[in-house]
Amino acid sequence: MATTDTTPAPKAAGVPERVVYRGTRPGPIELVAEGFRDIWSRRRLARYLVQADLKKKGSDTLLGNIWWVLDPLLQMVVYVVFVSILTRSSKPDYPLFIFAAILPWKWFASSVNDATGSVVSQERIIKQVHFPKIVLPLASTVSGIVNFAFGLIPLFALLLFLYRDRASPTALLIPVIALPQFVFTLAFSIFVAGLNVFYRDVGNLLRHLLRLWFYLSPALYSADQLAHLSESHPQVAHLLALNPFSIIFESYHAIIYDDVLPDWGGLAGLLLVSCVLLALAILFFKRVEPAFAKVL
Repeated sequence: MATTDTTPAPKAAGVPERVVYRGTRPGPIELVAEGFRDIWSRRRLARYLVQADLKKKGSDTLLGNIWWVLDPLLQMVVYVVFVSILTRSSKPDYPLFIFAAILPWKWFASSVNDATGSVVSQERIIKQVHFPKIVLPLASTVSGIVNFAFGLIPLFALLLFLYRDRASPTALLIPVIALPQFVFTLAFSIFVAGLNVFYRDVGNLLRHLLRLWFYLSPALYSADQLAHLSESHPQVAHLLALNPFSIIFESYHAIIYDDVLPDWGGLAGLLLVSCVLLALAILFFKRVEPAFAKVL
């Protein structure tokens, strides 16, 4: 394979600064393969970054890692008060229904928010040390898995002590549903991490978009209720059809709340689409990575 020199060429007067490849420019397939090789070859570095991130988050607050258990419970209480009491919702065992969606959403939202600033926050290291920057959003996403695992503690406590009639072996399928969610989250995280280097408003915009995304997903309400709404608002139906969290939330609700098997076809389709999105996100990241040191 031809070698590629990503050293920037001298900047001519009046020419915008950009990265110029001398020699053969890597093709899309080569860049995607290189991205996966970077992830695998730097897995120890990624593990160290995950451990450092978890230790930092645990030491920054008085209660430390206990917040990973308390936070989704407190969010559940807020939404129960808002939806069940103020809007007079009569859905049975509504706290469990909400918690089954809050937990995976907190994993996704926290991973994306952390990954967005994962590259720009390491400005000094990036300028001084040469390493594959793709491990930075990877570490942020993987550390979110630990938060999700801690959140399973209050989930199973709810099933065992408050909602025993809904406790069933189908809840053990949570890791199966978490797999396509992880691939989708990783793809989204890698993309926004690279984009945020050039457009620093991405992080501010994402906080609002994620909030809207959550409310347009079947989290606080069932898919049937949102489908009824789509009769008068057809655009809602289109958003639901394109929303990957429609499949994810409905799958978690199925195995945790309804005691039925999830839509395996929908999950398989989501996993396939997520793999394609992951390849495209890696391609984008590797294309713009040579310019990080200059832009930061």
